[in-house]
Amino acid sequence: MGDAGLRLADTLYRVPRAAGLHPIQLRGEGGARELSSWRLCLGAGEEARFVRPDEEAVLVVQEGAAELAAGDLEARVERRGVFSQRATALYLPPGLELRVRAGAPFEAILVATPAAPGSGPVLIRPPQVRVASRGKGPWQREVHDVLVADPHPRRLLVGETRNPPGHWSSFPPHKHDGADGEPRLEEVYHYRIEPPQGFAQQLLYAAGGESASHTVRDRDAVLLPYGYHPVAAAPGYRLYYLWALAGDERRLALYEDPDHRWLHDAG
Repeated sequence: MGDAGLRLADTLYRVPRAAGLHPIQLRGEGGARELSSWRLCLGAGEEARFVRPDEEAVLVVQEGAAELAAGDLEARVERRGVFSQRATALYLPPGLELRVRAGAPFEAILVATPAAPGSGPVLIRPPQVRVASRGKGPWQREVHDVLVADPHPRRLLVGETRNPPGHWSSFPPHKHDGADGEPRLEEVYHYRIEPPQGFAQQLLYAAGGESASHTVRDRDAVLLPYGYHPVAAAPGYRLYYLWALAGDERRLALYEDPDHRWLHDAG
């Protein structure tokens, strides 16, 4: 069991899509110690503002088009969808207000974590996103590093993963809770499914025997506070998830379940 009685069974967030800016999961609630997430949904011509005085944030466009303004940065952003185009994202340092004006129906996810003041805002365009194929056979997937190997955030790590139908990811199962010497990192997944009536299966388990399974739907989120967390797309449905991490270090260093490491050498 995690800190303050947190259970893996209580980590699913199913927040209906609604107009404007609304929270999905917040630090200090539901066991989250590092991360908060919001969804922003605007109609054409609508506007919103976002600022976190003591937290850095990253906005990741999901679909649509908008004008973004933060400090000296002004930019038009757009994305056809998470399955058809690489990400566009904005890094926002603590205390800097973001202004968004939608030019077409617009949706984005924002994640934030406490951080010291740093550099100015930074816009990441699709050509800057690093893409790699990971795994093999039924656990082959595509991993997109959005803000990972860069100097911009102080603490946040952000990327995206796409699973073909029926494929697994975060596999062989790994964790990053610090229990075996790896850096302690909290993580959150934000899912999209294509076609949207489908589902995926998010598994969570810890070495002590605790386990949980969430059937995740389009636009669900799951907090990953500790333990291993493999995820599988249902046959016939493509899976996308935005992932964000923060913790003791800004470094992706994973600890794989020793029982399943042999899969790397399997034919």
